[in-house]
Amino acid sequence: MPLVEVNDLKIYYEGRTAPLKAGRQRREFVHAVDGVSFTIDEGEILSLVGESGCGKSTTGMGILRLQDVTAGSVCFRGENVLTLRGRDLQKFRRKAQMIFQSTYASLDPRMNVREIISEPIRIHRLERDEAKIEQKMLAVMETLGLSRGDLDKMPNEFSGGQVRRVGIARALVLQPELIVADEPTSGLDVSVAAGILNLMCELRDRLHLTYLWISHDLHAVSFISDRIAVMYLGKIVELAGTKELLAHLCHPYTKALFSAIPLLTQNEHSGRIILEGEIPSALRPPSGCRFHTRCAYRMAKCSEAEPPLREIGSGHLVSCYLY
Repeated sequence: MPLVEVNDLKIYYEGRTAPLKAGRQRREFVHAVDGVSFTIDEGEILSLVGESGCGKSTTGMGILRLQDVTAGSVCFRGENVLTLRGRDLQKFRRKAQMIFQSTYASLDPRMNVREIISEPIRIHRLERDEAKIEQKMLAVMETLGLSRGDLDKMPNEFSGGQVRRVGIARALVLQPELIVADEPTSGLDVSVAAGILNLMCELRDRLHLTYLWISHDLHAVSFISDRIAVMYLGKIVELAGTKELLAHLCHPYTKALFSAIPLLTQNEHSGRIILEGEIPSALRPPSGCRFHTRCAYRMAKCSEAEPPLREIGSGHLVSCYLY
């Protein structure tokens, strides 16, 4: 049984009202996530990639109940977390934590690191003895390369890489099983980002963690992921093991997305695919395949019915009529 199983997840935001005849109005909704399904095995790193606004972060927050879910189910060890309340929900949140994209914004600027990291321990009542709380904090700080002296510092006293480690420490202090990592290397220098990537891989192996990794950094995703899911306008259009996906990019959007990876040398041939048009609005998504308005291979049926996400071999799933 997978550790996490997401089935037909939908997250809609109320957008605006559209005028109808006779003075009536119709509510319209932003289809941020619109029928997403995938599983994450224990110890696996599954990455969600796609353009800004495709629903990656919203999916991660919906799984952790940090965002209201419109429909679907999210099962953690076979239990639907969307039905949990009270203490049962709190128990789940001990096992599933998030590393937020904007670490500075997610940390209370009025609290020092000691208060930030000890707060989850106190909320979940893991320890009442102050000496044991101190031990837990120091243990996780040491794991992340932070010192005892850092406990009394404020978030604004750290560099970008250091404050990212503080955010990771806050997530790890509860000894979770699942980590949703939202752009954990964004905005960092290349060397600092590489250090964070290596650290996250080491922590996965040492602490038996499972990651849902959300990122724009396709180099990092290719390095760290076991599987990659490509999202476009609230839908998963392709999902496969990392090696399989990189060897056989199938969906036209996936090909365009990965063609945009910056080249390492000037001698490399880019083969860059430039997409035409703008991303459609999630308020009124296109009928049929959502990518057909920008696709060079579109056919008549692409605008009529949505292609199912079907397996084309080796666990490789694609939502496209070309396959």
